[in-house]
Amino acid sequence: MSLRRADRVSAILERLTGAGTVDAGQLAEEFAVSPATIRRDLQTLEDQRLLSRTHGGAVAVDAAYELPVRYRIGQQREEKALIAKATAELLPKGPLTLGLTGGTTTHLLSRLLAERVDLTVVTNALNIAAELALRPRLKLVMTGGVSRTQSYELVGPIADQALQGLNMEVAVVGVDGISARGGLTTHDEIEANTNATMIRRADRVIVVADGSKVGKVCLAGICPITGVATLVTDTTADPAGVEAIRRAGTEVIVAGA
Repeated sequence: MSLRRADRVSAILERLTGAGTVDAGQLAEEFAVSPATIRRDLQTLEDQRLLSRTHGGAVAVDAAYELPVRYRIGQQREEKALIAKATAELLPKGPLTLGLTGGTTTHLLSRLLAERVDLTVVTNALNIAAELALRPRLKLVMTGGVSRTQSYELVGPIADQALQGLNMEVAVVGVDGISARGGLTTHDEIEANTNATMIRRADRVIVVADGSKVGKVCLAGICPITGVATLVTDTTADPAGVEAIRRAGTEVIVAGA
């Protein structure tokens, strides 16, 4: 099985998350590439402090980490595409001011919305802005701020101040964790604050989260679950976690069900 490099390194990191260790020889055989190619992949990931190389392979780093967005694109790809499609169908027709935070699923959603007319998109995500900047029938508003390399998002006081002066009918928010107990959470406290500011400026909040994020609680809180009108997830989500979110009063749509 030969994979593109981004998919290959994403798969390596997934195996590390599950098993704690990987063997370079086995990876080379599985991915149908040379041992030298795998060694380069492992070296790149070690340089980014996402693993620690050993003789013949690698081990997971001790601390929990956030995968850079370029490696997350290949994870749960089919589920994220279904979530993006279901979310696009939820959005009102006609003139709409829409907020989009960063994230792989919100990026997929932006591609589905690129041909809409009468749409204003407010975003702090560089990759979403690049996707939409040349669409002549769509108005794009960017926040400014300090770039986070892990998520391609502009965050911090500059982004927060820009958002404070804007009003959005709907905000679609990507998260690293969502649960009835923990609400919306992410790995970075500065990003969490910027996302919370966007949520406060929106009339309605839709969260897009693949099943691996349902029931998960990360370091930085964004807002309680009561601030979310709708969660769009997929069939891999833990049923107990989904039910707890429903009981808290949030509508849950399971894409692909």
